Amino acid sequence: MSKAAAEKPLGPRRTLIWLYEGVGKWPLTFRWSILVFDMLTISYFLVSPFVGEEGRHYWLDYVIGAIITADLVARFYISPKRKRFFLRFMNIADLIVVFTMFAPLVSQNYAFLRIIRAVRIARAFSFLRTESPLARYLQLHRVLMERAINLVVFLFIMSALVYADQVAKSPDIRNYLDAFYFTVTSLTTTGYGDIELVGWTGRVLPIIIMLLGVTLFLRLLRALVTPASKAEVECTNCGLTRHERDAVHCKHCGAVVYIENEGFEP
Repeated sequence: MSKAAAEKPLGPRRTLIWLYEGVGKWPLTFRWSILVFDMLTISYFLVSPFVGEEGRHYWLDYVIGAIITADLVARFYISPKRKRFFLRFMNIADLIVVFTMFAPLVSQNYAFLRIIRAVRIARAFSFLRTESPLARYLQLHRVLMERAINLVVFLFIMSALVYADQVAKSPDIRNYLDAFYFTVTSLTTTGYGDIELVGWTGRVLPIIIMLLGVTLFLRLLRALVTPASKAEVECTNCGLTRHERDAVHCKHCGAVVYIENEGFEP
């Protein structure tokens, strides 16, 4: 971290850089607040599809959308490479979520895309890796967590697509829970047969669920039973973050790297 980032900020841009990247009580409190906000909004997005329209509070959507927009604008403002800012998937995901938060003004058909914000959990890894006692656990299980998140996001997005497409076509899809149940049974290839989709899209969607879903599920199982071949430890000299678990020197610059482990068996 640069010395300038730790100094007392001068001007709005320096203040934002200090809050997002600096050290000290206030930057740490600010970043913890963002992390807690991310977790709360992701939980809200996971639960909201199961809540009927009568239980929805649209003012809350607008408030969340405004906060996410402010965070996105602030990060764009302090970004050293603004031309490439919106080429990053996480920032694109935030743009999509911001659109869906204000979509009730136009249409409800885009609400299912909000679950994409779950990818923000990945940002917690880099923050907690240096700020929390969970550092070692996250370092050892980061791949497992990321694959689990990918599978959960896939399930909710596909369930929303099934619901949006079939709620007016199939008498078996009456609510989001029916669509989620169908998605899970299709992904696990259980196929109880009590829910049937209608039309050509009713054939394409299960194909996508089974092909992509099984792939994501198998990747998660592999992470559970197979130890990661690479260790996520940043080289203090060149910044390379992935090394062999038994490495002593960085393969890029040759600097000494310190990788904690409980004993590695090749």
